[in-house]
Amino acid sequence: MSKIEWTEQTWNPVTGCTKVSPGCKHCYAETMAHRLQAMGAPGYENGFGLSLLPERLAQPLRRRKPTMYFVNSMSDLFQDGVPDSFIDQVMEVIRTTPQHTYQILTKRSGNMRDYFAGRRVPDNAWLGVSVEDRKYGKPRITELQAIKARTRFLSVEPLLEDLGHMNLKGIHWVIVGGESGVGARPMKQEWALNIRNQCLTEGVDFFFKQWGAWGADGKQRTKKANGRLLDGQVWNMIPSVMV
Repeated sequence: MSKIEWTEQTWNPVTGCTKVSPGCKHCYAETMAHRLQAMGAPGYENGFGLSLLPERLAQPLRRRKPTMYFVNSMSDLFQDGVPDSFIDQVMEVIRTTPQHTYQILTKRSGNMRDYFAGRRVPDNAWLGVSVEDRKYGKPRITELQAIKARTRFLSVEPLLEDLGHMNLKGIHWVIVGGESGVGARPMKQEWALNIRNQCLTEGVDFFFKQWGAWGADGKQRTKKANGRLLDGQVWNMIPSVMV
């Protein structure tokens, strides 16, 4: 099982990545990759350098139980350096396991849009983009909306500023979370509530993952101590699995 609140399992046929925007500053995957490298874990011989791992492609094929997979929690499938031919293999696994649902999240929304320009998105693949601020995040939303997909989602984590008005047309799910770990940047309650309110108005499922290192009161504590309550309740909305 995954420790990520909004999924069940992770599947990493690619590991390693590079930083492209402010949300990458304190990348948990980079820290974890170096830890796994030090432990001698397979797939992390290059640390956080890009590695394609075809031997992992068959992992979902061996699981019959319907499962929600987060694809490449330790990487970005659409980063430069991952050839289309390898992405094709990932998509083929997704198509041949319709019992599973796959959440694919990227910060390279332009690459994802270009890849699917001539290809059909599998119905059981949810496509998402990271939205940490206005400058980098909002253009990603527009590029995601240009892709014909059954389910589109936004991962607004870490939320680094007030996003103002958001165009949520064609968006089915929004995840919001604050940053945790060393050097975490605070998230203000009004930023999260602004997104929550827009989601409820537009009929978009809203999931509040965590406060992270900074609480609603602006005080720093452990992630566990700050919890997941927003406006007095837990928000665990998630789209229905339509496969």
